[in-house]
Amino acid sequence: MEFDKMMLTLRKLALQAGERIMEIYADPNFEVRSKSDESPVTEADEAADTLISAGLQAAFPHAALITEEQSATHDLEAGNFFIVDPLDGTKEFVKRRGDFTVNIAWVEDGTPVRGVVYAPARDRLFWTQADGTTVEEAGPFNQNKIGTCTPISVSKPDNSALSVVASKSHRDQATDDYIGKYAVSDLKSAGSSLKFCLVATGEADLYPRLGRTMEWDTAAGHAVLSGAGGQVVRFDDHTPLTYGKPGYENPFFIALAPGVDLKKH
Repeated sequence: MEFDKMMLTLRKLALQAGERIMEIYADPNFEVRSKSDESPVTEADEAADTLISAGLQAAFPHAALITEEQSATHDLEAGNFFIVDPLDGTKEFVKRRGDFTVNIAWVEDGTPVRGVVYAPARDRLFWTQADGTTVEEAGPFNQNKIGTCTPISVSKPDNSALSVVASKSHRDQATDDYIGKYAVSDLKSAGSSLKFCLVATGEADLYPRLGRTMEWDTAAGHAVLSGAGGQVVRFDDHTPLTYGKPGYENPFFIALAPGVDLKKH
């Protein structure tokens, strides 16, 4: 894969999808339906998915593509693949809370190696460059011209005063109990894959997720965090979180800045 071409394409598609999502977000009467698992889906999810899928297939016609909104892709088995969540944080979108993201990642041999996370309502854009390092680009964003990019890197954590980020929509007692094992100086909540990005920029040291997620929820954020020097490990045994699993379902996991003294569950 030519990563220069890939990242220009992924960045542009994320910005285009974000623009379409914000057009629908501005409409007070956008449609919300429930999927078979009772999770919400909106016309924004579907419009963004159509746009990104068409763009990826045009640019990389031979690459495998897994996307949340196309259930037929969830049975594919591939070693290397694009994986897309066109609108992560649909609940945040529906409640008009702004913490939603466009996520596109490239996975090689079980590891997300390149990715882009765009939060259009927050004007934050994170992406891995061709060399794998992560930048945050400052807006306003131009689809055809890269703006000012700042390399980002994880914090050097102080285990006596950790900053933790947790889910806005999926916090539960088990998560709170686990966070309680750490010396926490600051606890924030955020929606969608933005939590990975907050660890990537050093705004948080630790993000534990004790709940169901799918690989498309995490792959782009995982790539962004890895490119900033961070790690994503399984909750049960602290081994690296891998991709291409059956059904593309994740176990519980922890995203962290290296140096956090991980506690056993």
